[in-house]
Amino acid sequence: MHLEHINLVVSDLPRALAFYQAAFPHWRVRCSGAGDWNGQPRNWLHLGDDNNYIALSDHGTTKGRDLSGYQVGLAHFAYVVNNLDHLVTRMNAAGFNVDSGSNTHPYRKNAYFIDPDGFEIEFVEYSSDLPNERNSD
Repeated sequence: MHLEHINLVVSDLPRALAFYQAAFPHWRVRCSGAGDWNGQPRNWLHLGDDNNYIALSDHGTTKGRDLSGYQVGLAHFAYVVNNLDHLVTRMNAAGFNVDSGSNTHPYRKNAYFIDPDGFEIEFVEYSSDLPNERNSD
């Protein structure tokens, strides 16, 4: 079993696409379209590769969850990367800065970014293939 996709409702599709294309430059727009969702017009697209993607729809009208609060909802989602420093450099060049992160763990380092709609995304690089090292506190 593996996660195939995540579906995010955003407020501005081109702005969201710019963020995720900076994070995943090897991904492409697999398909796109327009339609209605429960009476609300929307544009949508799938950004990904042949196996995984992020679905984006632009019919969001309210602000997302307060990441410093205690509301029920998505806290963050994470992707494993091979070279975190390269990802951070690429994101910075596209105008997106690290929100937080840590390089103090002996077998992993991570960086968190906030996308244009307030979703928190973690990128993590592991320096060990051993689960007990990768997953230790």
